[in-house]
Amino acid sequence: MTARFTSLAILSVMTSSAALAIQTPAPVPIAPAQPQASSPQDPLAPAPIQLPPPMWQAGDAQQLLDYIGRVAGEGLNPINYDPAGLAAAIRSQDPVAISAAANDRFNRLSSDLALGYVPRKERKDWYVKDPDLSSEQRDALLRSALAQHRVAEALDGLLPTHPQYGALKNALKLAGAGDVAKANRIKLNMERWRWLPRELGDKYIIVNVPGFYATLVENGQNRWKQRAIAGATKTPTPQLSVMATGVVANPSWEVPPSITREVAGKPGYVPVKKDGKIIRWSQPPGPSNALGQLKFVMYNPHNIYLHDTNARSRFSSRMRALSHGCIRTENILDLASELLADDGGEWTPDKFQEVLAAKKTKQLNFVKPLPVYIVYFSVAALNDGRIVDYSDMYARDGKVLASLQAPRGLAPKTQVAAR
Repeated sequence: MTARFTSLAILSVMTSSAALAIQTPAPVPIAPAQPQASSPQDPLAPAPIQLPPPMWQAGDAQQLLDYIGRVAGEGLNPINYDPAGLAAAIRSQDPVAISAAANDRFNRLSSDLALGYVPRKERKDWYVKDPDLSSEQRDALLRSALAQHRVAEALDGLLPTHPQYGALKNALKLAGAGDVAKANRIKLNMERWRWLPRELGDKYIIVNVPGFYATLVENGQNRWKQRAIAGATKTPTPQLSVMATGVVANPSWEVPPSITREVAGKPGYVPVKKDGKIIRWSQPPGPSNALGQLKFVMYNPHNIYLHDTNARSRFSSRMRALSHGCIRTENILDLASELLADDGGEWTPDKFQEVLAAKKTKQLNFVKPLPVYIVYFSVAALNDGRIVDYSDMYARDGKVLASLQAPRGLAPKTQVAAR
C-alpha cells in the first residue's frame, strides 16, 4: 500500500501521496500448511500430520525478547508478553524451557500484531472479517522464521501496511510521555488498524464514519473523494466490510422495520402485502425517494449501503450524523459512472445516463466487484506527527481503550482465525 495522507479529513490523511512514507519489512515467506484429512468421516483418509512444537535456539529467543521490548512503539504493552519470564528461560540455557516460553510469547504477540489485542466481543458494532493469520498460518510462519533466524522480520511482516498506521506510530513516538490522553487516543486507533485486513486491495472504497468522507482508492492513491452522511447517534452505522457488485438505478426504498411507524400511511409510501396483510412499506422511485437516484448493491445482514439522497443540502452540514445507518454519499452518480465503465464495462457514462433518465428501476453490475470498508477512526495522523481528532459520536472509544489497557495472561489465543 503506497497511499499518503495530507488533509484534515481522515481519508485524505490516509491516502494522499504526500504523507509520511513508512517502510514495512517484507514478511518472511509462509510455508504451506500441512495437509489435512479430506473428511473426518472417511476412515480411509489419512490423519492430519501433527508436528512437534517448534524448538528455539537462544539467539532466536533473544530476537523475540528484544522485539517485545520495542512493542510499546506499536501501542501495545510489553508487560503482557512477560519479557522477564522469557529472559529467565534464556538464562537457563535449557532448550525445552526456552522453546516453551518463546512459543507462548510468539503465538500471543503474532496474533495481537496481525489481528488486534482487543477481543472481538469488546469491539462494539465491528463486523469486519480479518483473514490475516489463522492458527495454521501462524505455525507455518513461526517454523519458517526459526529456519531462517528471522523472528523480528516475521513479526514486522504482520503489521498493517497502510501508511496511516505508520503515521500514527510516528505520532505516538513524538507524543512522548507527557500527554497520556493523546497517546491513548493514538494507541486505540492503531489497534483499530490491526482489526482490518493487512492489505485492503488494489481498489476499494473506504468510509470513515467520524470523518464523514467516502473515498475511492486505487493503487494507493485517492481517485475520488466526497462528503458522506452517516448514521445518527440513535441509529449508528456499524463497522463492516462488504463487496460492492454494482448499483441500482432509480431504486425503491424498502422502509426498515425500525421506522415503519414513521412512514406507515403517509403520502408517497405504498404498502407491500402478502396474503392480504401489510408486511412492509415501500417508497417508489421519484424525486422524493430517500435513496435519490441510485444505491450500491452490497449485500450484508445489516442492510447498510452507499446511496444517493433527495436531501443533498445536508452535505453542507459540519456534523453529518443524520441517517438511519446507511451512508448517503455526495455526487455518488459520478462514482457509479466511473466504476461501471471500469475494466471495459458495457455501461458507459452515456448508457448510464440513459438508464437514469428512463426513471425505471434497473440493476447495473460492475465488471469486477470491489470491497467497501466502513470504519470508525476517531484520530488521524498528519505527516509531521500532529493528529486530527474526530468526534467519538457513538461513544465507542472508551470500551476499546479499557480493553486495550487490560492485562491478559500468556496463554496463546485460540481460534485466531475467527476474529
